[in-house]
Amino acid sequence: MMRPRFRTLFLLCLMIALPALMSPMGWRSVKAETPAEAPIQLTVMTAVPERLIVSDELPGRVAAWRRVEIRPQVGGLILERLVNEGTRVKAGDVLFRIDPAPLKADLATAEAGFARAVATEAHSRRGLARADALLAKDVISDERHEAARNDLALAEASLAEARAIVERRRLDVEFTTLRAPVAGYVAGGLADIGGLAVPGAERALAVVQDLDRVYVDLRLPAWRLDAVEIAAADGLGLVEIVTERGQTHPQQGRLKFSDVIVDPGTGNASVRVEVPNPDLALLPGMYVRARLPRGLLPDALLVPEDAILRSGGGRAQVVVVSTDGTATRRDVTLGDAIGGRVVVASGLSAGEVVAIRGQDRVPDGVSVPEVSKVAEDATDKDRS
Repeated sequence: MMRPRFRTLFLLCLMIALPALMSPMGWRSVKAETPAEAPIQLTVMTAVPERLIVSDELPGRVAAWRRVEIRPQVGGLILERLVNEGTRVKAGDVLFRIDPAPLKADLATAEAGFARAVATEAHSRRGLARADALLAKDVISDERHEAARNDLALAEASLAEARAIVERRRLDVEFTTLRAPVAGYVAGGLADIGGLAVPGAERALAVVQDLDRVYVDLRLPAWRLDAVEIAAADGLGLVEIVTERGQTHPQQGRLKFSDVIVDPGTGNASVRVEVPNPDLALLPGMYVRARLPRGLLPDALLVPEDAILRSGGGRAQVVVVSTDGTATRRDVTLGDAIGGRVVVASGLSAGEVVAIRGQDRVPDGVSVPEVSKVAEDATDKDRS
């Protein structure tokens, strides 16, 4: 075994010789070489002014242009129902017939009372004629003559009352036939044959809705109401209706009515748009969205929403590429967003080149001199 003294001497010699052994192998510190950074590649578009009608897209519900509840004016059993649910009817078409027998009996009673009133009136008239003759001969007193005149007046009043009762009973008989007051479609929930028609009942016998035109009821902030009404008066455009499936209704509507009362709880006002509906694509109760024009921008500058960046402070920015290829971030003020694009209200001029892809690689507050621009083939597509 090696003694401790010799072991220590061996280790000391080894430590002295180790650097000399490593030197021939060429071990040394090497700094890695990095390739030159490639220029930033941007897809750009030129800001071109456009005439733009600014619209608000608001949710709304469809309502029938006219909705009429068919309610009986006389009571009785329903003998006939001449329509079915969903049937289109014309104004004046018969919908129901109520049993007229009790009402015809009432009419006969009224006609008998009328005949009695006619006879009474004739008798009183003859009595007054005799009283006039007798008074001329001083055979009767003035009191009896006045009584005869009063009897005739009462008989004439009774005759007029009886005539009115007969007319009323005739109307009741006519009311047993219920007709459609307007043209339209019969809604569901029709009363059936054998049911009892009761005037003033909570439920109507039928509902007829005119759907060739419909209303779309909207609510919008009251402070925007003036702009919408001015835009409608200036003829800036019709109102587009978009269905729940995102399809645009083929017919456009017009602003028909705006409420004069503002909801104090929400600050909203009601607006009604009238829309042609010849193919019945819009039905009462449907949820839709309406694009309501509220202003005109004659020279609007629009860029895709994807072109907008945000600074550390949250300010909106775009990357503008100069004629010498330098890309710079610039603060802008944004306006309305329209169909995937946004209006640049300030900070950008017509004819300037804006990066719409790759702009996130341009540092904030630094100009990038080496930029490889790529023409944007889909620029027109982004503008649509």
